[in-house]
Amino acid sequence: MDDPEMPPEMPPETSPGLPPEMFRQGGFRLAARTRGAQADEAQLKRLRTFAQREDALADAVVEWLHREPHRQELVDQALAGERVPSELAAFVEHVEATPYWVDHQRLISGAKAITRAGLLGLFPLGDMSLMGGYLASRATKSLVGTGEIEHRAPRRLVETAAWWIDVTTPGALEKHGSGYQAALRIRLVHAHVRRAMNNRPDWDYDRWDRPVNQVQTAGTLLLFSLVYVVGTQLLGLRYTAREKADILHLWRYVGWLMGVDDELLPADEDDAWRLLWMLAATEFIPDDDSRRLARALVGTHAAVGEGRGAAGKVLARVSVGVHSAISRLVLGRDNADFLGLPDNPVAQAAVLAAAGVNYAAETVRQLVPGATALQEALGAFGRRRYLKRMDAVFGRRGAPAAPTRPIGCIRAAQ
Repeated sequence: MDDPEMPPEMPPETSPGLPPEMFRQGGFRLAARTRGAQADEAQLKRLRTFAQREDALADAVVEWLHREPHRQELVDQALAGERVPSELAAFVEHVEATPYWVDHQRLISGAKAITRAGLLGLFPLGDMSLMGGYLASRATKSLVGTGEIEHRAPRRLVETAAWWIDVTTPGALEKHGSGYQAALRIRLVHAHVRRAMNNRPDWDYDRWDRPVNQVQTAGTLLLFSLVYVVGTQLLGLRYTAREKADILHLWRYVGWLMGVDDELLPADEDDAWRLLWMLAATEFIPDDDSRRLARALVGTHAAVGEGRGAAGKVLARVSVGVHSAISRLVLGRDNADFLGLPDNPVAQAAVLAAAGVNYAAETVRQLVPGATALQEALGAFGRRRYLKRMDAVFGRRGAPAAPTRPIGCIRAAQ
């Protein structure tokens, strides 16, 4: 594997008074002007200790499954609230002990606010959350280790979207619901990946930390919560302060189900910005593997034109241009250039124009009685149709893949 271009310990971005690279350009530069979230050296060092922490409960379940591979159906039954064998008792007892701070009405409110975006939400999901995650080079090593980046990129993107829809559907996070089970299944997928990477003789713990560690999982949650909210706002969507808080509350619970330590679960937006600042200062250090992952994702966008002749070539160019423009909007010029994302001024102007139209429409929605409920229904319908189409293309979905860099590691982990 390629060496990171900067040492993994305190990079220059952590110097006093100097914001991380991620906060110097693009959409986060605008946010940094109004958000004073920073951290001192002691807090940064504290965060780094979580890079050596894994997930003992999930890891124990996976070890049992590797000894008894035919017992997978018992795991499915346990997650659904049915029979719980003694080997799964500790895991199930823990996840069913819902934290005191969980507010189920807020979970539904947050899910409705996300659902309202419909398929528009898939753009920041892939172009900001996934693409932004590739800047964290240590976290990409588990994915790179499978050797299937180029081959699995399209399916990985679809599996990520399907998982995201599962956990953000209103009511799905109720105990034993579809989103609840999806969050726990991906926790076990992470444990499978972690076990596989820990068994690799070439895993460099000094430079890459523990595989699929607490810091990386917490970072993934921020990409799918705070970064998602910022991204959709840049595309013109509007939220009330309560809706944003409820979206973060939903992902706080998803993170808890996925085994993230309580200390790394932001309680509010200020907490989330501070944690993102710390992650940007210590984790977002791209390398050649970041470029490789980005190239594979861009290739997925280009694939929409395959088999369509001359029209397909135009469609592919438009698709790549639009998706890359969205990534540039939030990640900034330097990060986008480093990842090799095409720089198309026309596409960028079109995205900004569309964002303006969306903002105007959202303003009307907020003023017209019943418009928000209608938009939520339309968004839910679009998401359901998307899942049906993807099921038809890729076959029946089984356990969802991870919404993080280890997506695609499942084969290597099993």
